[in-house]
Amino acid sequence: MQLLLVRHALPLRSEVGEGSDPELAESGWEQARRLPGALARFEVSRLVSSPQRRAYQTAAPVAAALGLPVDIDDRIAEYDRGMSHYVPLEQVRAERPDDWARMARGQLPGAVDAVEFSGRVRSALREIVAAADHRETVAVFSHGGVINVVLHEILGTAKPLSFPIDYASVTHLRHSRRGTFTVAGVNAIEHVWDLLPRNQPGRVTGPAGVSASVRTADSSSPRAATGTSGRRSPGR
Repeated sequence: MQLLLVRHALPLRSEVGEGSDPELAESGWEQARRLPGALARFEVSRLVSSPQRRAYQTAAPVAAALGLPVDIDDRIAEYDRGMSHYVPLEQVRAERPDDWARMARGQLPGAVDAVEFSGRVRSALREIVAAADHRETVAVFSHGGVINVVLHEILGTAKPLSFPIDYASVTHLRHSRRGTFTVAGVNAIEHVWDLLPRNQPGRVTGPAGVSASVRTADSSSPRAATGTSGRRSPGR
């Protein structure tokens, strides 16, 4: 079977006391509306989403295009669920420099129980795979941290946050009948390249490893961000 791990589109910011579950920004909805075309070559038979609004709203255009329901799975929520507010990663550098530096080193924020987080994500993917026929393709709408820990476990990377995962990107996994995962593609973004914050005119880039605006070897090309090399934002 195949799993398509789709990161949510660009969300709004929420302030302290408003919770960490904002809706999509206007440009995020535009990103999400491009996903049906991006996924059209796959015969997607099931949609699964995180319970957070930025994820299931991203799934909505695909659900409408395919006429499929969106199944909610709490276990693929991001590690920030339940926190007091949400700050898009592009703004974290100035406001939370310690978290910025930690993620630059490829580590989850210090307040996150990494073992619990990885365990619940692993449990969800195991059940999604078990419920699918080996010929099926399932699209899972989730978060950058979730996608990173999945890749971390499959590939055995040294750090849990090792990959740039952009808004509305698609990471492609294959699961064999023998029970093993292979990674067919990471962070495909050709469909939203022009809509990503780091590619907007006048965007200021940050140090390699954290900001969604950090350059790869050739940041002028949409294909520069579709492989497993180079690091920008682990995403949330």
